[in-house]
Amino acid sequence: MPKAVINGVVIAEAPESEVFHIEGNVYFPPSSVKTELLKESPTPYTCPWKGACQYYSVDDGGTWLQDRAFAYPDLYDGAVERVGGDFAGYIVFWKEVQVTD
Repeated sequence: MPKAVINGVVIAEAPESEVFHIEGNVYFPPSSVKTELLKESPTPYTCPWKGACQYYSVDDGGTWLQDRAFAYPDLYDGAVERVGGDFAGYIVFWKEVQVTD
């Protein structure tokens, strides 16, 4: 079961059947994420095929690590077909957040 962990705290966990693997990242459904450990970041980015990205800072147990998670809330036309499922709002973690299968 894929999960995202930071400093021993599981911040997301979902069955393999509920996640998406896109470009080497695991996309977790929003319902599987401890959203109290995230806060929206103003960092702008737009993927040419997914759409506008929403970054999040992640609480590592005392410090907010900027832009360590992100999601695409409103996907561009064709993104769902390209991936084979609707991953709008699914959350991806990186850098200090360890993601395991």
